[in-house]
This record gives sequence, C-alpha cells and structure tokens, in this order.
Amino acid sequence: MLRNSSTIHQPNLFGTDLLMQLDPGDPLLKLASAIPWQEFEESFSIHYTAATGAPSKPIRLMVGLLVLKQLENLSDEAVVLQWKRNPYYQAFCGMKEFQRRFPCHSTELVHFRKRIGAEGVERIFRMSVGLHGRAALEDTVHIDTTVQEKNITYPTDSKLAIRIINRLNKIGKAHGVSQRRTFVKEVKSLRLAIRHFRHVTKRAKAKRALKRLRTIAGILIRELRRELPQHCLFERYQKDFLLYERVLAQQPKDKNKIYSLHEPQVYCVAKGKDHKQYEYGSKASIASTAQGNLIVGVVSHEQNRHDSHTLPEILRHVEASRGKTVKQAVCDRGYRGMKSMAPESFYRGKRSSEIHATRKIKSANNAEDVQRLSRLSVT
Repeated sequence: MLRNSSTIHQPNLFGTDLLMQLDPGDPLLKLASAIPWQEFEESFSIHYTAATGAPSKPIRLMVGLLVLKQLENLSDEAVVLQWKRNPYYQAFCGMKEFQRRFPCHSTELVHFRKRIGAEGVERIFRMSVGLHGRAALEDTVHIDTTVQEKNITYPTDSKLAIRIINRLNKIGKAHGVSQRRTFVKEVKSLRLAIRHFRHVTKRAKAKRALKRLRTIAGILIRELRRELPQHCLFERYQKDFLLYERVLAQQPKDKNKIYSLHEPQVYCVAKGKDHKQYEYGSKASIASTAQGNLIVGVVSHEQNRHDSHTLPEILRHVEASRGKTVKQAVCDRGYRGMKSMAPESFYRGKRSSEIHATRKIKSANNAEDVQRLSRLSVT
C-alpha cells in the first residue's frame, strides 16, 4: 500500500528542525532542492496499491537512497548503514528530524528497483542529465565501452560442478528426499585431485576427477527428478535443472558458456591487458560531453558485440535522455567498421588527419592516446 508523503511539517516542540542544524551550502542539500521529487511521487505511485498491503516506504526515501548509492559508489548494505550515521543523507531523503533507525532493509532497494523497472531507472537518469541544463546539450560527445564486472568468483568447470552438487543435496534435504548417496566425502577427495590440473604428471588424474564430478551431478539430477513431487519439480526446479545440465555439458571451447549459476547472463570479455586479460560481466557503453565530461548516456549490452555495433544504441540513448541528437561522436579505433555512420573517419597513419583529430579532441579528459582517436561524423 502506498504511503502518501505529507507536505505539511509540524515542528517538534522539544527539538529543532534537522535542516536548521546543517550547512545550507552543502552540495547534497543544494542537489536535494533542485531535484523534482514530486514528479517521482506521481510517476512511481502507479506501481503501488491504494488500500491493501503494509504501508510502503516513502518514494522520495527510496529514490534518494538510489541516488546516494550511485553518487558515493556504495552497495545496498553500505548506503543503508551510512544513511543512519549521516544527517546530510537523511535530509537529502526528506527527513525533517534525525532518525536513529535504519531507513529500510537493504533488500527493499532490490524490490524497489524491480518495482519501477528499467523505465523508472531511466527516468531518474534523465532527471540527473536535465539538472545540468545547457551544459548537457553539447554537439560533441565522447563514447567508449567498458566491462561492468559481476560479483562472481573466477569461473572453472570444477567450481561449477561442485556448486551444482551442493545445491542438489540442499534441495533433496529441504524436501525430505531419501538419497542413496550424497557423495560428500568423494567430492572432497576429487577437489584435492583437481588442484594438480596443471601438473604434468598428475594432469590425467585431475581430468578423471573433473569427469567424475560431472557424473555425480548427473546422478543427483536424475534421482531428484524421480523422487521430487511433480508439481514441485515443474513449478520450482525444472528451470534450475535445465541450467545445471547445460553447465555440465559445456566444453572449454564452446560459445555462450555459463560462468555463474546465480548470474547466468555473464559473458567473458577479452581485454588483452597484462594485469587482467579477461573480465567477466557485461559490456557497457558510456557517452560523455566533450567540454564538461558529463555522462549523458549509458547502455548495458546483453551480448558481447563489437564496439562498432554498439554505437547506434548508445546514440539513441543519448538522444532520448537529453532530447537532442549528437552531431559528432569521438571514439577510439575500436569503433572502426561503421561506414554508414562515419563517412569522414580519420585514423592513425595520415598525418593531416591526425592533426585534425587532435585539434577536435584537445579538451578530452578521458583520452588515453590522442593519436589513436578518430572523429566520427554522425548524420
């Protein structure tokens, strides 16, 4: 049930107002006065019921926590803890008096993001872009891609197989299934054998151990499919079992592999850097203005596509977020290949072109190598 935010504030008879004790020139308080909170109240209220359910947290509180989370680069747990300790955080979220309790549980931020969906998050992002006014309407933007890493361990076939076995044993125990074997002791010995996978004389033993782990996982899957009730199997675990079978069947050189059980959409991106050659997550495109370096577009890509194929999507997002098309996009040489969008591209190797590109991007703050940047004229 939606809890309506009161616009009338009655001062505390035995205390002072929170804003009266804080510095009015603090950047957070200035930002709070510039954000149109009432627009979020009106647009997000449709996601709540009017009369049923427990009263919800105020919409301004939840939106403010999401903004603070991104501003300070905090996790859901950390931003809730810092909110309790920081009076400026509380004033930013609309509190009139200092609160001694947590604003909400960290998992409520997850539910709120799911409630408003991608469209709601886009609305918050467009608001942040609109606060900059004319500074966000530059004709030239800088575009680059990076990898948004997921919080997963380094993926190996043995780790995934052992995790599948542990999950299957937990499912059987939760539903009272009388399993013939749990293979707990054997899995421990196989884990030790896999440690020597790179040793010359013990590599064959490690391969046999990995094969045995996959066999054990397959045995447990087939046993649970026989013993679990059909309604429980198809309603709750059928999707998980299909994922487990796909993980057990994949080979080292397969494409579209599963690298994590709780983040199956993660894919591997080869970076080619000395300190980290591979990164596991999702590719993200970022567009920033040339003069002010303001982020005006962010897109997360579900598939690992070439940088040149991600350019149209990020340009559409920039146009939607600020209401103005991009006339010129500055990218690195990884975006080569978009002939239709770059009829006058300049690349390394032509002296006059390099000088021309250098003048165009002289003010770029995020340019790693000026000679490697090219100008993409967008029509």
